[in-house]
Amino acid sequence: MATQKSSQLEQVHADNNDHLIRSSDSQHPANLIPALCSKFWTLGWVTGTGGGTSIRDDDLVYLAPSGVQKELMKPEDIYVLALSQQKDPKSRVYLRSPPSLKPSQCTPLFIAAFTKRNAGCCIHTHSQWAVLVTLLLEKRSSKTTLFEINNIEQIKGIGKGYKKQGSLGYHDTLRIPVIENTPHEEDLTESLEQAMDKYPDTYAVLVRRHGIYVWGETVHKAKTQTESLDYIFQLAIEMEKLGLSWLSDIS
Repeated sequence: MATQKSSQLEQVHADNNDHLIRSSDSQHPANLIPALCSKFWTLGWVTGTGGGTSIRDDDLVYLAPSGVQKELMKPEDIYVLALSQQKDPKSRVYLRSPPSLKPSQCTPLFIAAFTKRNAGCCIHTHSQWAVLVTLLLEKRSSKTTLFEINNIEQIKGIGKGYKKQGSLGYHDTLRIPVIENTPHEEDLTESLEQAMDKYPDTYAVLVRRHGIYVWGETVHKAKTQTESLDYIFQLAIEMEKLGLSWLSDIS
């Protein structure tokens, strides 16, 4: 029996578990991640191989690799890991690793969204609007670590918070924490987790001079919230040009 089991493990390793990324279903994570990244490339969110997307399917996590042109990504480029097998945050175990590619340094940050918020999808963009908002906050004060805006219709596109039903309302104040960038992306993990703990209702964390991480219970919610936030950030920048405050007392 031991010999048979050993042989089975060797076979799994030999074929690299390619069955995990083969599906005719367009909504399968291995097909959906390349499709999403291609769309995000057209929006300028993943320019020059930056940014990425990860989808969780129960215990399995599908991840875009590092250093690839996101608009040209294919299902066979996708990494797969099991959350239950991750014992050391700095030494991850993959069920499938594409040849000649490297795992994304975003991986531990994606995992934080899955484990701390039970997210089904996490999206990381290098959106210019997200970066510019962090720079405007930095200009006001280097200690400013929170983006706030209210009385804007698009705020309705953001959920009320983890385990809460419904979305924010027009009069609600949207708050997105800002963390400082690091030379190596995976070193952002601790700061991101601290921001999630401090602001338990947030669905996103901005990274100063870098971009943003956004998550949601499903792929649809993560995508919708990323789009809504990008719109809000662009609007905030235009408001700043006109001398308009992001916060108002309309009620």
